[in-house]
Amino acid sequence: MKLAVVGGGSTYTPELIDGFARLRDSLPITELVLVDPAADRLELVGGLARRIFAKQGHPGLVSTTSDLDAGVAGADAVLLQLRVGGQAARAQDETWPLECGCIGQETTGAGGLAKALRTVPVVLDIAERVRRTSPDAWIIDFTNPVGIVTRALLQAGHKAVGLCNVAIGFQRKFAKLLDVAPTDVHLNHVGLNHLTWEMGVRLGGPDGEDQLPRLLAEHGDTIAHDLRLPRTVLDRLGVVPSYYLRYFYGHDEAVRELGTKPSRAAEVAAMEKELLAMYGDPALDEKPALLGKRGGAFYSEAAVDLAASLLGNGAGAVQVVNTYNNGTLPFLADDAVIEVQARVDGTGAVPLAVPALDPLYAGLVANVTAYEELALEAALRGGRDRVFKALLSHPLIGQHEYAEALTDRLVAHNREHLAWA
Repeated sequence: MKLAVVGGGSTYTPELIDGFARLRDSLPITELVLVDPAADRLELVGGLARRIFAKQGHPGLVSTTSDLDAGVAGADAVLLQLRVGGQAARAQDETWPLECGCIGQETTGAGGLAKALRTVPVVLDIAERVRRTSPDAWIIDFTNPVGIVTRALLQAGHKAVGLCNVAIGFQRKFAKLLDVAPTDVHLNHVGLNHLTWEMGVRLGGPDGEDQLPRLLAEHGDTIAHDLRLPRTVLDRLGVVPSYYLRYFYGHDEAVRELGTKPSRAAEVAAMEKELLAMYGDPALDEKPALLGKRGGAFYSEAAVDLAASLLGNGAGAVQVVNTYNNGTLPFLADDAVIEVQARVDGTGAVPLAVPALDPLYAGLVANVTAYEELALEAALRGGRDRVFKALLSHPLIGQHEYAEALTDRLVAHNREHLAWA
């Protein structure tokens, strides 16, 4: 079994490698190729990856290359985890929207649109090259904004499933609070990528007893603190929103806070410098503790579970993924991409049925889905007017003066990445 990781020079990669090594019975990789144009980073990450495999007794071959076509040739699955423009572009995404009093974040709002515009054309080019060299390969997309990127891949006819670590993070958190094994926790996870709610937390499977009321009653303060939302909000909703809902439910407070501290991109850039220095140490043969602060917690477990199901090991498993709606949420088009529990096997992902959504959630999901459709149109066809319309449609922007100003800033900061600008 051959897997290729595009963006393999990322400092995230050792987290993935650790999962591949620990969970090799679930995903018996014989060849792993890390693909990245940044040769210096790739050498450091690739060296650590080989040492992790060696320490844990994994027999698979780890290789590195900057040649995309050679790297993905013959692959059974290709994982995409790239960041077009690097942390420098992310820093811009997180700062210039604040000048208009709008949220500065790399997947939500104007910054998220900028990332989509830079990313979608690059991902589609990579996917076409995968299709030429490995037409049967599955593409697992971890590249943000996952919902928009996955929709682009699916619309172009690629065998693709989107993946995010938010759901598996909640699963692990709730399992710890309930003192049960993570595999015993089944989430009623509903919404869009980075716009989801945990509507139920069931033990033993989809029909198990709902533990969410107990979690909120006994651990509401802890959950609210982690989400940076008031406990009263959780009590009134009776559900657990993802961390990203803070940007909607507490937008103005978040904007004020972001304007008074360094961007997350600046923090990550400093962390990456330190991590890469660690990766260069020939004595290091495990992922360092600092990597836990980089983000992407439990990404490796989620990726292994998904790849294993798509490639025939553990087929039919239920996992949270990003895939076509296909009637799951009846108020959305079939080709909208949603993030829900799905049954996954070698044919792809089929969403499980979900209860009807309360208008409080359905309205926001419908609004953001409309924005994502316009965002994808702008990414595929370009043009200042399409960017403006996408921004105007976003519930965190929505005023023509903001949309005009943000369009100007987006184009100015991303001109080198936009062929039409």
